[in-house]
Amino acid sequence: MALDVVDLRAFYASPLGHVARQAVGRVVIRLWPHCQRQRLLGLGFATPYLPLIGGEAERVIAFMPAAQGVLNWPSQGLSASALVEPTLLPLPTASVDRVLIVHALEETESPEDLLEEASRVLNPGGRLIVIVPNRRGLWARMDTTPFGHGRPFSRSQLENLMRRAMFSPENWAEALYVPPLRRRLFLRSAGAWEKFGAGLSLPFAGVHVVDATKQFYRQAPLRATRRSFAFRPVLLPQPTPSRRLTRDRGASPPAG
Repeated sequence: MALDVVDLRAFYASPLGHVARQAVGRVVIRLWPHCQRQRLLGLGFATPYLPLIGGEAERVIAFMPAAQGVLNWPSQGLSASALVEPTLLPLPTASVDRVLIVHALEETESPEDLLEEASRVLNPGGRLIVIVPNRRGLWARMDTTPFGHGRPFSRSQLENLMRRAMFSPENWAEALYVPPLRRRLFLRSAGAWEKFGAGLSLPFAGVHVVDATKQFYRQAPLRATRRSFAFRPVLLPQPTPSRRLTRDRGASPPAG
């Protein structure tokens, strides 16, 4: 069952949601410290993180999947959010500079199609950040948060998926080392959990945060190229000899 936009809003309004936004947001800001004059697209439920990096952007758009629902965003001023089909974005090719995907890749039926559509709307050399649940983390094992829904990924799975969609991962990071519990003790010590886990590179972080660059071309498989040049027998139709020619060949030559 897909996440509902109302549940996502309620989670980020809770104390645990504030902790998640701060922990993941610090990583996003570190990867993208400057977005001046950039056209920024948030896909999924990216509105908690877009204000952190989109303050100086040329344009910021929030696209929310149809199965999830949509909220008016921002709350003041003109709306910049829309309900879309994630694999058929209503944008021209190479029309944005950066894409932030949150609460979308793990929910879609075809993650590769979603990434390929993101690659289509990105300009050559554009950058992408994907935030997905870590298969080995505690957050993916508990459905009390949005990160416990959908399909979690290991690092190797995510890397292979992104490379097939013409993305080259440049920077890897993890976040949410604090257990996903609503007790005050864990909420107050969330910062210490993040510093301790990131300092030791512990494997049980809640989410992967991957910064990738769009490739300029797709590499063709070597085996497929060799097959295309393989020699194959070709059958050509043979002309049928006419009756007159057959008779002439069968007749004896005239006597000299």
